[in-house]
Amino acid sequence: MPAYLNALTGRGVHIVTVNDYLALRDSQWMGKIYEFLGLTVGCIQNWMNTEQRKTQYNCDITYGTNNEFGFDYLRDNMAIDPSDIVQRGHYYAIIDEVDSILIDEARTPLIISGPVPETEHKFDWMKPKVERLVTAQINLVSKIVDEAEKLLNEGKLEEAGVLLLKAHRGAPKHKKLRKILAEPEYQKLLLDTELEFLKDQGIKMRQLDEDLYFVVDEKNHIIDLTEKGREFLANLSPEDREFFVLPDLGTEISIIENDPYLTPSQKQRKKEELYRLYSERSDKVHAIQQLLRAYIMFEKDVDYIVQDGKVLIVDEFTGRVLPGRRYSEGLHQAIEAKEGVKVEQDTQTLATITIQNYFRMYKKLAGMTGTAATEAQEFWEIYKLDVVVIPTNKPCIRIDYDDVIYRTKREKYNAVIDEIERMHKIGRPVLVGTTSVEVSELLSRMLKRRGIPHNVLNAKHHQREAEIVANAGLRGMVTIATNMAGRGTDIKLGPGVAELGGLHVIGTERHEARRIDLQLRGRAGRQGDPGSSRFFISLEDDLMRLFGGERIANIMQRLGYKEGEPIQHPMITKSVERAQKKVEQNNFAIRKRLLEYDDVLNKQREVVYSLRRHALLGERLEDDLLDILTDYVEDTVEKYYPSLDYQGLKDELMRTLLIDLKITPDEFEKLGKEGLKEKIYNEAVEFYNQKKAQLGEDLMFALMKMAMLQVIDQRWQEHLREMDELREGIHLRAYAQKDPLVEYKTEAFEMFMEMMRRIRSGVLGIVFRMFPVVPEEVIERRPRRPRREQLNLVHQESIGMGLRVSANEADVATATAVKPEVKLQPVKVTQKVGRNDPCPCGSGKKYKHCHGKI
Repeated sequence: MPAYLNALTGRGVHIVTVNDYLALRDSQWMGKIYEFLGLTVGCIQNWMNTEQRKTQYNCDITYGTNNEFGFDYLRDNMAIDPSDIVQRGHYYAIIDEVDSILIDEARTPLIISGPVPETEHKFDWMKPKVERLVTAQINLVSKIVDEAEKLLNEGKLEEAGVLLLKAHRGAPKHKKLRKILAEPEYQKLLLDTELEFLKDQGIKMRQLDEDLYFVVDEKNHIIDLTEKGREFLANLSPEDREFFVLPDLGTEISIIENDPYLTPSQKQRKKEELYRLYSERSDKVHAIQQLLRAYIMFEKDVDYIVQDGKVLIVDEFTGRVLPGRRYSEGLHQAIEAKEGVKVEQDTQTLATITIQNYFRMYKKLAGMTGTAATEAQEFWEIYKLDVVVIPTNKPCIRIDYDDVIYRTKREKYNAVIDEIERMHKIGRPVLVGTTSVEVSELLSRMLKRRGIPHNVLNAKHHQREAEIVANAGLRGMVTIATNMAGRGTDIKLGPGVAELGGLHVIGTERHEARRIDLQLRGRAGRQGDPGSSRFFISLEDDLMRLFGGERIANIMQRLGYKEGEPIQHPMITKSVERAQKKVEQNNFAIRKRLLEYDDVLNKQREVVYSLRRHALLGERLEDDLLDILTDYVEDTVEKYYPSLDYQGLKDELMRTLLIDLKITPDEFEKLGKEGLKEKIYNEAVEFYNQKKAQLGEDLMFALMKMAMLQVIDQRWQEHLREMDELREGIHLRAYAQKDPLVEYKTEAFEMFMEMMRRIRSGVLGIVFRMFPVVPEEVIERRPRRPRREQLNLVHQESIGMGLRVSANEADVATATAVKPEVKLQPVKVTQKVGRNDPCPCGSGKKYKHCHGKI
């Protein structure tokens, strides 16, 4: 009904699903009803070309995945012809499995990227050094754990607690440490010691960390290299002892600028050396940090798998492989180096948007899911969406048993196998949910030893998904699955199964998000069918270690825990849910922080895309050009007038606008800023009008359109690359007691203003300096849109038009003409040009990359 009513407006309704199969199926199921009511229905599929997509979007109701809608929006804003635009706006969207798309996918932006030439990574070079560092840390922690165990046996709890905390800060997943902390009293000892050391602003904690090579913060996914670690790495490379010392750019530049003994060219040279030094050192530090994360935080067959020599990410919420998706900021390359596979070429972002900001563009937004109540706060704060719980069609008669908790994973897995065997003998089908490929394969090996037939469904065996799910509800069937068999999977019961009690669901670990557990439970007891569910957990599970330790340990002591015996009590289940709430709040804070960062880029994106869309559609072309001219004149006069640089201003205007400012130095000074701005603007407009009369309005507008699209695309892509680089290192500002977000906003604004200045000078340079060739026949070329296979969807020649540039324009592909090439004259440099300054030839390149090339 909502889709039908909103479609009547004629503005288009988008119905969003999680995969192509569901989009096609739902459009076919519901299409007949909508068509009966007089509406048209379309469906976007991955393989469709531009014309097919446009046809589907022109329907009243269009089905598709969030990725397809998002990528089409990005591609529309890379189009070089209005006919290439496929979408017609963002009016109303209904999202199926709305929590999966708007929350689980919110941390992964949609990115269209292309290869970057001449990139050099440091991961292979740093890998052996980081491996030695990690080995040294593990050996150190092993000694600390052995000493702690000895002290525990001697009853010296206070000293043992300090060593346990130190070991936990150095290697929280150390096997022997985890075994010790499985004892509730020792878990409580660790937490009490940690609280004591966090007092007095954490001074004692920092002193404790000095003995380690690096400190691991599992909750926040951070690894911090200590002074001891830096010294260790420096000793491995004596020639690079200083590469951890990052110069303070602001302070150093200020010193250079205020040095009265340096000439302008010497200042420029010193600043270049400073930037190069900072870049080299920050690249190495970044490579080390990402390699440490790859070795410590990311596990093979849990976070990713390796297939055919490639590292493939496994979605933590669905358990599915995410082909084509890569971790950002060099982390994926670090994991490739760790696994010894080919380190893929770095990529450059051509266009990007987060799921959050894409769906916030819709005027009206709605969605459906079975598990949204736990995230009601986030839906309201981010999307301004209320959550309403609707009763089920038939009463749910599924029995959800209390969680059963064990001390160790070994005890837990043995209990899971016993439960499977008991249900198998009764004849009830069993679905076992695991959180990783690794655990699913471990349980499979244990079932084989017991002689229990079963199927395994995980990222490595996804080809048989349909067959396995179809048989999962049959009598006596056992299915072990990752989260792939959670959301959206409908398991139908076989003959006689309902009488036995229906499907029994076993969870082998609580997920960080309660919604994922509820989705797993929801596979049983659908549409009024009987069923049951039970979760088995242990104190060694990540959720328990990180967020539930103290409360669970206290409860187990109170209930009189004995080794080898499980504890099953409503208090345990409630405590686990409290731990999950903590994680959800933590993850919400992360997503909110990421959105704060992306909002900066989103505002910039809106400005650039609006300017580009005007140019593409030929709207406000002349108005936009005159606005650009006004801003350019303002910037130029502000740059040259305070220092009374008469010659510099004349050269700048000749380079960009081809205007010879006919005033004397005295007139230059007397006119003042405002008078000078008015004179330059009037002369530029007069020159523009003469040129428009000479070329004709149509050709002049075509020239403006080509200039706008070409320069905006090039400068925007450069800006995205610079913003990526800024994001990679911005967290280092925290060490200087600065807020990284505030620093990011400040620098991003400065970079954006610099990009806009480059756009203005680039557009004006083409519009004012390009003149027509007069050949017998003009060959018109249209730019080729990059082929889809040339672009990476993660989660061009210019229009020649028979024009020739008056000087070598590197920003523009040289226009084609039958007339032979005119040899370019050498550029006469009238003043000393810094190597990082724009080249006087007007190419837009830096001098060192153009006529100053050595």
